[in-house]
Amino acid sequence: MERVLVTEAGLAAMNADLAALEGEGRRSIAAQIRTAREWGDLSENGEYHAAKEAQAHLETKIAVLRERIHHAEVVEKAEGDVVGLGSTVEVEDAESGRRRTHTLVSSHEASTAEGRLSVESPVGVALLGCRPGDVAVAPLPRGERRLKVLSVA
Repeated sequence: MERVLVTEAGLAAMNADLAALEGEGRRSIAAQIRTAREWGDLSENGEYHAAKEAQAHLETKIAVLRERIHHAEVVEKAEGDVVGLGSTVEVEDAESGRRRTHTLVSSHEASTAEGRLSVESPVGVALLGCRPGDVAVAPLPRGERRLKVLSVA
């Protein structure tokens, strides 16, 4: 697996997710399996097989998350007025005039609803390296999107 670039907050969130999966997640699945076992014959017990399948999915999630954490490399916020991982950038859409603020994060931390944009997304890639006053051009399925960088923090 390649290195996983994350912010410090992103790594903390991954560790919290892992703790929740290894703790409450495993306890919940174990309780489901215990309950299903009490219902008798395991060969024809659909609830038991469903719980075992859920357990397998949970263990896969845990393994993937452990691997990501193992390969995580915390990247400090970009310095100065250049857009980079961890930067908060205010942009204005050249076509609509609409202003938005995005914080550039790793793909694992991205949440457009919360204003966290993946640096691997078309818009994120276009913004990397920009300074205030620059116009970033992002290729999107419905054509290009031109974003004027207003500020970088």
